[in-house]
Amino acid sequence: MDSEATIKSTGSRIDEEAERGIWPKLIYVWRLLYRDKAGMLGLAMFLIVVATAVFSPLLSPYDPLKQDLMAAKQPPAWSEKGDMSHILGTDNLGRDMLSRIIYGSRVSVTVGFFGVLIACSLGMTIGLVSGYIGGRVDSFIMGGVNMILALPYLVFVVFIASILGRSLINVILIFGFTNIPIFARITRGEVLRLRESGFVESALSIGATRTRILFSHILPNLLGPLITIATFEMSGMIFYEAGLGFLGLSVPPSTPSWGNMLASGRQYLTIYPWIATFPGLAIVFTGLGMNLFGDWLRDVLDPRLRRTKR
Repeated sequence: MDSEATIKSTGSRIDEEAERGIWPKLIYVWRLLYRDKAGMLGLAMFLIVVATAVFSPLLSPYDPLKQDLMAAKQPPAWSEKGDMSHILGTDNLGRDMLSRIIYGSRVSVTVGFFGVLIACSLGMTIGLVSGYIGGRVDSFIMGGVNMILALPYLVFVVFIASILGRSLINVILIFGFTNIPIFARITRGEVLRLRESGFVESALSIGATRTRILFSHILPNLLGPLITIATFEMSGMIFYEAGLGFLGLSVPPSTPSWGNMLASGRQYLTIYPWIATFPGLAIVFTGLGMNLFGDWLRDVLDPRLRRTKR
């Protein structure tokens, strides 16, 4: 009985179960998620946004670009002058707000996903090389990384966006390349810690090559911290994309995005507040879901935090 209690209190049994196969691992992850209600809520919110972006043509009741000036500035359905034909009302050009918010999720999810993919892939590669090789290579790479990180991020992004012009591809590339230093620095710090660990020294003693050590021993131990950072960076990119859209530097006006909707609704904020309020709520909803999910991932991928919360 004492040993059973010890196993349950330390969480060692659940860790052992996670190593037996794919199904025990899935059950293990589900048990951890079920215990963390905030993480479950964050995952549900995140999946709702992703599903909305993927199935937007099926979910949208109207064409987001279709204008109906006769129905312009119509309030939400629950208002006195509202109509169930436009549940969230219409904007200043008579376009359906719900349809535009649904299609706007496509821009946010696309920018967040591909921006993080570019930043994580290149940043991880740079950090691996810098941290493991060390010496002058490390000093040169980290000098450039520190120089970029010293720049005011928002000013830097706005400056590049104003040069490249309004395009979804440009926005993805801007966020992808400007976030490389974050992933490179985190990866480099983890590599410096891991390369002095016992399992790396054991691999070296039996003649393992540098490439094998990097990809078979060090890289798998980097995935946890990088995945956690990726969720928070994806949330940040969604916020910054909305900011660029608000400034008129994101996607073209013809493309529905939450930032563009905020920009077009700011002049009507005191008269027709729903035009800017609902896109703002969509941004908050997405960011909150990503942050709650990221907190849960951090706890799951760090056994010390996981056992502290048991």
